[in-house]
Amino acid sequence: MGKTSDAVAEGVSIAAAAARLIVRNRILVDTIADGGQFDADAFGEITRETLLGLAAEQERAADRARRLRRGAWGKFSTSSGTHDYRDRDTANLRRRRKQYLGVASELRDWAGDEARVSALLESARDAAWGDVESNLARRLNVEAMTADSDPEYETMRRARMDSLRMIDLARLASQAKKKAQKARADDA
Repeated sequence: MGKTSDAVAEGVSIAAAAARLIVRNRILVDTIADGGQFDADAFGEITRETLLGLAAEQERAADRARRLRRGAWGKFSTSSGTHDYRDRDTANLRRRRKQYLGVASELRDWAGDEARVSALLESARDAAWGDVESNLARRLNVEAMTADSDPEYETMRRARMDSLRMIDLARLASQAKKKAQKARADDA
C-alpha cells in the first residue's frame, strides 16, 4: 500500500467513526428524547444519508485542494502562513485532492452496499444502547445507595440538595408550566 491508499483507508476509518457517532446520536434523540420507535429502515436511510453527506464533504475538500493548487501554481516567494501555498506545495495538494476523492468514493460505495450500511447501523445502535445501559446502571447505583453504604454521604449531601433545588425542581416547575400552557391552549 502506498501513501495515498493508507491515507484513504485512514480517512474512511475516521469517517466511519463520525458516521457511527452521528447515527448513534440520532437514535438516542429520535427514540429516547422524542419518544419514537427504532425503525431499522428509517435509520438505515439516515445512515446512508450520513455516509453520502460525509462523502460530499470530502468532495468539497477535494475541490478546495484543487483551487488552492491552482492558486499556488507559479508562486515561488516565501509563504506568509500555514495555508499560503506556493508552487512547491502543488504536489502535496494534488495528493490531498486524490486522497479526498478516494475517501469520498469509498463512502459512496459504502452507502450503496446494504450489508455495510446495516452493519454500521447495528454498530451505532449498539453504541446507543451502551450509552443508555451505562446511564441506567450509574443512576441505579446512585439511587440504590443508602446513607449507611456511602462513605461520602455527609460531604456530598449539600451538593445533592443544591442540585435538587437548582436543577430538578426548576425542571419540574418548567414542565408544569408548559403543561398548564398546553392545557390552556387546548381548551381555547
